[in-house]
Amino acid sequence: MGSPGIKSCSDNEFISLFNSIGAQRTAQALGITERNVYGRRERLEKRYGSIDAPTRGRPTAPGRVPYDIKSGVVIIGSDFHIWPGAESTCLRAFKKFVADLKPAAVILNGDVMDFPRISRHPQSWESAPDPQEEIEAVQDHLNDIVKACKRGTQKFWCLGNHDARFESMIANSIPQYRGVKGVHLSDHFPLWQKAMSCFINEGVEGGATMVKHIPQGGGVNATRNFTLNAGVHTVHGHLHRQGLRCISNYRRYDVFGVDAGMVADKDHRAFSYTQDAPLDWRSGFTVLTYRDGVLLQPELVTKWDDKRVSFRGELIRV
Repeated sequence: MGSPGIKSCSDNEFISLFNSIGAQRTAQALGITERNVYGRRERLEKRYGSIDAPTRGRPTAPGRVPYDIKSGVVIIGSDFHIWPGAESTCLRAFKKFVADLKPAAVILNGDVMDFPRISRHPQSWESAPDPQEEIEAVQDHLNDIVKACKRGTQKFWCLGNHDARFESMIANSIPQYRGVKGVHLSDHFPLWQKAMSCFINEGVEGGATMVKHIPQGGGVNATRNFTLNAGVHTVHGHLHRQGLRCISNYRRYDVFGVDAGMVADKDHRAFSYTQDAPLDWRSGFTVLTYRDGVLLQPELVTKWDDKRVSFRGELIRV
């Protein structure tokens, strides 16, 4: 059987290959020249954004992806906890804001997946989606987000603890399957660059921003403490609270800490484990704007009711 060649390899398959094995081995796998591989990558980057080889880019910490922006918008959403069925109010809003604001980058900041069926926590009698059902639902919604992006928008996914359930279950149960296509979350979502964190404008005074799912420490002051310890702007998820902390000191620029909240609706049945307790949670996400590399005060998009979100003093129907 002959090589599939570059034309018979879909965009998703090509991107997945290039991300995992680089240009030389992609050329060998497809039976084409490296020049053809680089040519196709260049064409696809105009449509999908940066397509990185495993060693491309400046040296960085394990699991961290760098991103530099001079002027523009970055939209960050966390804790989607997507199930099959009706989408949450803020998921609809997230898609609308990506389409309307045309951000330079979109960051999914963890727990896009929920994976209740493979949780280490005890299962209840209440029905929950199987992993395959959930993956298909998430693929549909992320495809909507990709379509809403302008050409060249960078797409990052900082993994959360719920996202990690998929590979952890397989790795702990059948470690011999490592490397088999389909056992990694990236196999199902090749257009999103996966990482543990995204460092925006690293080293830029007033602009350096660490984005990751879980903040350092917990409690009501988690956002402030995380930002103080980081020494740069921070955006996190995990706590579902949504809020903004501003820290001033002797430096020229204020430092901002953002709890991005949750894109999911807090009354969704995925959170039935809370046993109807009063929850200090807020549905929403955040919009970051940079000017000459410096971060302006972050803005919050917050659910108002089932059909509207609040933003910049307006109620926006979604």
